[in-house]
Amino acid sequence: MLGDVIEFRIDRRSGVSTYMQIVQQVTQAMRLGLLGPGDRLPTAREVVEATAVNPNTVLKAYRELERDGLVEARRGVGTFVTRSLASGRTSVEAPMRRDLADWMSRARSGGLTVEEVDALFAAVRDEYFPAGGLEHPS
Repeated sequence: MLGDVIEFRIDRRSGVSTYMQIVQQVTQAMRLGLLGPGDRLPTAREVVEATAVNPNTVLKAYRELERDGLVEARRGVGTFVTRSLASGRTSVEAPMRRDLADWMSRARSGGLTVEEVDALFAAVRDEYFPAGGLEHPS
């Protein structure tokens, strides 16, 4: 794992820009409690070596995270997470996460492909969280 905290996975066929994939992966890791205040993000060079993306792409993602107030670049030292997005409901140890992991295990054992899992999850999620997920299900 890069920096012992996060390992970026870039999907060049996803239709999502590379820099946005980095932003999304950092914020997801923050929501899950895998990244928290004081954690250092991998350097641009470490990300480039691991993913073969352009260093300017990594820097663009980090600048966006900094603009959003999630990280702080310290010249000569690195880029550090400045706040937490995690809650007890989304942490690695949360009961809901364990339930979802059990469901994923059953889906895999049942022979579902990643694409089928994604489609099924998205369809059910959209039933409960319509229009971007801002409302609480009734």
